[in-house]
Amino acid sequence: MTGFVAPPSGPGPVPVLALGDVLLVTLQGELHDGAAEQLQHDIAQRIASSATPVNGVVIDISGVEIVDSFLGRVLAEIAASSLLLAARTVLAGMRPAVAITLVEMGLTLPGLGTALNVDRALSLLGRATSAAPTAHLEEGA
Repeated sequence: MTGFVAPPSGPGPVPVLALGDVLLVTLQGELHDGAAEQLQHDIAQRIASSATPVNGVVIDISGVEIVDSFLGRVLAEIAASSLLLAARTVLAGMRPAVAITLVEMGLTLPGLGTALNVDRALSLLGRATSAAPTAHLEEGA
């Protein structure tokens, strides 16, 4: 068959969307180790090469049911590298089971703020949203 291109094996890269001065990343389902490392690289690259300054990164994990120690470490590293590039990171939409698992594993997420949903995460970063109340950036557990 001519012109046939096999589909890539596994899921593609995680999209990193720009919303003004904030990058939005939405994670769905399981994120494999290679994709997590690629995401870390992609976010740092987008912050450093953006034509307009990036002041924040929102990582929406509402579609993630399980966070293992590797993904937890990658999220903390994303927050650390983003902070070095002058952007704060907020983790949005964490499920209660994920929060309990992170605590049980003893994982801390230094430099990573948390919010119940994306609207609140944007509010924490100083972006105007619908009627979300103003809040302060708090360190993750």
